[in-house]
Amino acid sequence: MLRLLVVDGEESICFSMKEYFTLQGYKVDTARELEEAEKLVEATDYNVVIQDLRLGPAQKPDGLEMIKFIRGQNPNARIIVLTAYGSAEMEKEALSCGADAFLRKPKPLSHVAQVIQGLIESPPKQAARGA
Repeated sequence: MLRLLVVDGEESICFSMKEYFTLQGYKVDTARELEEAEKLVEATDYNVVIQDLRLGPAQKPDGLEMIKFIRGQNPNARIIVLTAYGSAEMEKEALSCGADAFLRKPKPLSHVAQVIQGLIESPPKQAARGA
């Protein structure tokens, strides 16, 4: 069974994604704050993480740090950024930090599911280090 983590400050988004992806056969955990998400990532190897860029009480774009944290803990996790704060510059930065996909809210859950399926079926991108 594939494990999925949804990290979003909005309870309604966490709830609807958990419901939808559980019905799709995933084991789904949710986190609404950065610290909670970090503890879950440390304890569990997730296949996919769907996260917003703005996390925590300050609602600053600390999702980029979360991407780097996930990459350090689980290099094979597929990371999808799902945010309403998506500029071209932010997308480029998120992808350079290690995100596999960048989607702008609102996005139908069926579309998110298609992106997940595509990522799971393709090999993880390898960071070009010392090549």
